[in-house]
Amino acid sequence: MSVNRREFLKYAGLTCIGIGVGGAQLFVTRAKAFSGYTPTNYGLKAKRWAMVIDLRKFEHEEDYKKVIEACHSIHNVPDFGNPKDEIKWIWTEDFEHSFPYQMNHYVPKEVEEKPVLLLCNHCEHAPCTRVCPTKATFKRPDGITAQDYHRCIGCRFCMAACPYGARSFNWRDPRPYIKHINPEFPTRMPGVVEKCNFCVERIETGKKPACVEASEGKMLFGDLADPESEIRRYLDEHFSIRRKPHLGTQPAVFYIIGGE
Repeated sequence: MSVNRREFLKYAGLTCIGIGVGGAQLFVTRAKAFSGYTPTNYGLKAKRWAMVIDLRKFEHEEDYKKVIEACHSIHNVPDFGNPKDEIKWIWTEDFEHSFPYQMNHYVPKEVEEKPVLLLCNHCEHAPCTRVCPTKATFKRPDGITAQDYHRCIGCRFCMAACPYGARSFNWRDPRPYIKHINPEFPTRMPGVVEKCNFCVERIETGKKPACVEASEGKMLFGDLADPESEIRRYLDEHFSIRRKPHLGTQPAVFYIIGGE
């Protein structure tokens, strides 16, 4: 029986996990735990998870630092100490580069000069999921763009397809550069792409994302499909923008930049 290149790549990630039933079972168990194939009965549920970042409430550098450290510490994100090898799940960028198509000559100075928190947008129409040959990156039924490290073959097609620069590639072994390893989340290896996962491992235990929790009310997380949810009420009451809306990806991360 002949197998074409697409079919070969599709299953290559699975076949290299291990040999025999033991290896296959390990793959299934860890995939369920960290990629969210099977939601738990006691976890948080939504038809379409989304996030709101109220930039008006971020006043000091420490506000950003707490959010970034909360995410990176529990997800074993390494710190290589240089931008060349940088791995980032959530980070800051200036307003001009975050919203290049929102810029005009009359943007208030306090808005233009304020750092913007960036992360994976968990787009409704995610380009990254369409180009991954092994389906290591995929859409969950609740809208989260998930990443399965075990199936990633390091082709970096997803990085090329993502218009938001939300993915990082491990050129080096990241594990020696993790200050304090969290044993409850898997570490990665060289040749693997990683990104924000909207804290699927926390959602499935009934907790909100670590960044939202650390923000102390500056960020919201909830069901965009529920008109009665807190996040929908907040969006109804405040004008929001999203990154690069002209691309039609429908990001699930909304920003409040001004107004009362």
